[in-house]
Amino acid sequence: MLITSSSNERVKHARRVREGREHNLIFIEGERLVAECVASELKLHACFTAAGPDASQQKLLERLTCPVFHLSESVLESLSDTTSTQGIIVIAERPWPTLDRMFEGKEPLILGLDRIQDPGNFGTLVRTAEAAGVSGLFAFAGSADAFSPKTLRSSMGSAFRLPILPDVSGLGTIETCRSRGLKTVVATGEAELSHYDYDWRQPTLLILGNEGRGASAEIMSACDHRVRIPLHAPVESLNVAAAGAAILFEVVRQRQNAGL
Repeated sequence: MLITSSSNERVKHARRVREGREHNLIFIEGERLVAECVASELKLHACFTAAGPDASQQKLLERLTCPVFHLSESVLESLSDTTSTQGIIVIAERPWPTLDRMFEGKEPLILGLDRIQDPGNFGTLVRTAEAAGVSGLFAFAGSADAFSPKTLRSSMGSAFRLPILPDVSGLGTIETCRSRGLKTVVATGEAELSHYDYDWRQPTLLILGNEGRGASAEIMSACDHRVRIPLHAPVESLNVAAAGAAILFEVVRQRQNAGL
């Protein structure tokens, strides 16, 4: 059956998911992201697609384990989170990793995000964290939603695989990591220690702060170490996603050189 009304109850429910009003469900749009979702074995609830999907989308639809609803072009456009619909939308369950999974590995590296508010920055950091071998990511209260449509597009599927715990206490995260033997490090341009000179071979929680204000004073005081990225004048700071990449791949360099 072709759904031709944007007032259809299933479409209205999908719109609530898109707007973040269904806490345990996420809105995934586009062939590539849906394929990543399927490969990650998230539990699917529903799929919405055009009445005449192309060949590659049809192959993807055949892999789905949920009801598929065909929408008219206008209804699909109204449901889309992008300027031009990408032709396929899936509603899936939000992943909720266990705390133990966040600390897997011999020398865990955890990323903490303190009020990172731009979805593009957040998603890029998720992607970079997975590429750098981060064990898990804690998003402190006040951060963007790791599973909003815009953040998911920036993370390009990494959010489906990297363990992420949202809306947590920053100070609580520091204490949890410390109790599990991790050192706690916060990045700030005011630090004396270069990120090249910190020993990243040891289990570590790295915290990156808000785009404009950096990490909170409480987080700064609670951490074991502060590190900065050396910059040539007159540049005083980097975008937080760029800063995160610079630090995380220094971790990769040190650990690879140590055979970790």
